[in-house]
Amino acid sequence: MFKTAKHTYRMLRHKDKDFYFSPDGITLVPRASFEISSGCPSNYADIIRECINYGWLKPVAHMRDEELTWELLKYETL
Repeated sequence: MFKTAKHTYRMLRHKDKDFYFSPDGITLVPRASFEISSGCPSNYADIIRECINYGWLKPVAHMRDEELTWELLKYETL
């Protein structure tokens, strides 16, 4: 018999306030982003940059509800 864990999660979009966290209370750090490898052909990198700039390609992050809750509580107490 196999047991499956039931975890709920949230998808955080780049415009959501919880998409960013602040490790020092000043700096905002995104939970997800894009990294274009140096080996990516420049014409592809240009197309990817254009897609990001026009909002056609957007970063998202997924966090388990309990992880996000604990993290938000941690920063509220600072």
